[in-house]
Amino acid sequence: MTETPSTPYVAAASNRKYSNEELRARIPGWGADLDPRNRPSVPKERMDLETGARWTFPDRQPEKQPRERSIEHQFVTPVFGTSAPLKGVSGAIRRYAYRYSEARAAHWLILIAADRVDAGGSHLRSFFTQHPDNPLTETGVVSEFTRHGISSRVGKERADLKEQALAPVFVAGPWILAGGAAFVVVRRLLRAVRH
Repeated sequence: MTETPSTPYVAAASNRKYSNEELRARIPGWGADLDPRNRPSVPKERMDLETGARWTFPDRQPEKQPRERSIEHQFVTPVFGTSAPLKGVSGAIRRYAYRYSEARAAHWLILIAADRVDAGGSHLRSFFTQHPDNPLTETGVVSEFTRHGISSRVGKERADLKEQALAPVFVAGPWILAGGAAFVVVRRLLRAVRH
C-alpha cells in the first residue's frame, strides 16, 4: 500500500498555501533563515543525494489495533511503538485526549490524568498479587531519614526546597484518599449486613 502523503513525515518540500513574500509580509521575521548563508547546516541539507533507500516513503507498519493519532497529522507515522497498548479506563481517557490539538493544554492535561488513572489502577492490581505495592519503601520516604535526605537540603541553595513541603501531599495524598474511600466502603457494607 503506497500513499503519497502531504504531511510532516515526508522529507520533500511541502506545498504551502502562501508564498514566501506573503508570509514575510504577514509575520515579522518570517523566513530569516531562507538565505543559505544564514544557515550553518547548509551544505548538509541536500535533497539531491542518493540515500540508498529502496523507497521514497517507507512501508507502513500494520496496525493490529487502532492507534492514537494527533489531529495535526493525516495518518500515524510509518513505524510506531506498540509496547504499551491502550487499555481500560486510562486508554479511553487517552483516546479522548487525541480529540484535541497538541497545541492545546487540554490535550496534555487529559494525558496526565490518564497516567494518574493508570498508576492508580496498577496500585490496585498490585493488591491482588503476592507482592503488593509498599508506599513507604517504593516512594523513597525511608531514605529521607537514612540517607541524609534532610541534611542535604538544609542550608543549601537547592531549587526543590520550595516544593519540598508539597511532596508529602502528592506522595501520601493518593494513599490517604484510597484508605479513606476503602474505610467508607467497608463501613457501609457492614451497616448493610447488620440491617
